[in-house]
Amino acid sequence: MTEKEEGCEEFQLEKESELRFEVESKSIVALELMSGKAEIFGCELASGRKYIFKAGSKVAVFTWHSCQIKLSGKTEVAYTSQDTPNVVYLNMHVALEQMRQKSEKDHTRGPRIMVCGPTDVGKSTLCTMLLNYGVRLGRAPMLVDLDVGQGQVSIPCSMGAFTIERPSDVEEGFAQSAPVVFHFGHTSPSKNLTLYNLMVSRVADVINMKCDTFKKVNHSGVIINTGGWVKGAGYETLKHTAGSFEVDIIAVLDQERLYNEMKRDMPDFVQIILLPKSGGVVERSNHQRTEARESTVRNYFYGPKNTLFPHTFEVKCADIKIYKIGAPSLPDSCLPLGMKSQDNRTKLVPLMPGTGLLHHVYSLSSAESTEDNVIEASVIGFVVFTEYNPDKNSFTVLSPASHPLPRNILLQTDMQFMDIQ
Repeated sequence: MTEKEEGCEEFQLEKESELRFEVESKSIVALELMSGKAEIFGCELASGRKYIFKAGSKVAVFTWHSCQIKLSGKTEVAYTSQDTPNVVYLNMHVALEQMRQKSEKDHTRGPRIMVCGPTDVGKSTLCTMLLNYGVRLGRAPMLVDLDVGQGQVSIPCSMGAFTIERPSDVEEGFAQSAPVVFHFGHTSPSKNLTLYNLMVSRVADVINMKCDTFKKVNHSGVIINTGGWVKGAGYETLKHTAGSFEVDIIAVLDQERLYNEMKRDMPDFVQIILLPKSGGVVERSNHQRTEARESTVRNYFYGPKNTLFPHTFEVKCADIKIYKIGAPSLPDSCLPLGMKSQDNRTKLVPLMPGTGLLHHVYSLSSAESTEDNVIEASVIGFVVFTEYNPDKNSFTVLSPASHPLPRNILLQTDMQFMDIQ
């Protein structure tokens, strides 16, 4: 049932149904829970509070019992539906919780689940729901994000992980405390498969060390979000990921072909589960994906609500070292004896200062010198070169922290960001 009045719309949701809406371009929508109980992706809504959603937001409000929701602002579409997979997703959470309880009892490792499927089937949403449900029971699961195209833990072109200790904020997502982030440099694994698989193994090693150190995290388990490339070499990266993290469960969203391939290729002790996607999942165009990436980078520097104030300062080229990872592949016959073409894909290539380096996002490596393993070192932040002064041989840098840069090794990514406020 819907009531419309002066730009406001009220929806009465029945038991186990959801309200789906998309925010119109150049508009914002305020949502208010008038009565009953409801949640967004596993995060409970507070009654009477107004939640603000920006242009392009795609939201699903679910209720287990019933509720009344008020929307204010221009929506592209808004409708209620009882065709929702939330009950199936809750069963998945219950199964994970039973595995956590068993791991506590037996003093073993908690569950590790890899969520996979093609693009735009709701993988990130499912991960968010499972994490929120786990945290609401007092757990501290780890989120591992290997989707370098979008980025749930950090900006695109990177992969990382962090421990979830409280439910996500409906408007801003999870509050991140000490995430561990690694540089990849591209928005698709296909740009450098050798490096991608190397970094996946590196993240898995870090997760194992974290689980060995913290008992609560170990029992709470790990939820792994993957990218949408599921065919050919993309499928091989999924198999590599499953092996690196020694997963117990693989949740395949909305693709029987991938489900059957996993059933065929995975060891018997790995449970393969086929889950439906939500009817509210919307396929995004390339333009929308690009906009989402740019929004993620902007949020890194300025915050989702423009509450952060990045710094701009000058850095002399002599004081920094700029690299990209991966040289063009050459035939093995052209390489030095004993060297393979794959080695070229994980090679540090120095970049010369100039205007060609402007507006790229650069990872600031935690490595103190090139004698360290720069490629496998974690990232401590990101910066952008906004101007180049050839007379002074210096760059103007946009940085979340003030001068000076804490480290001097910078790694170039494919992401570009124009700082236009």
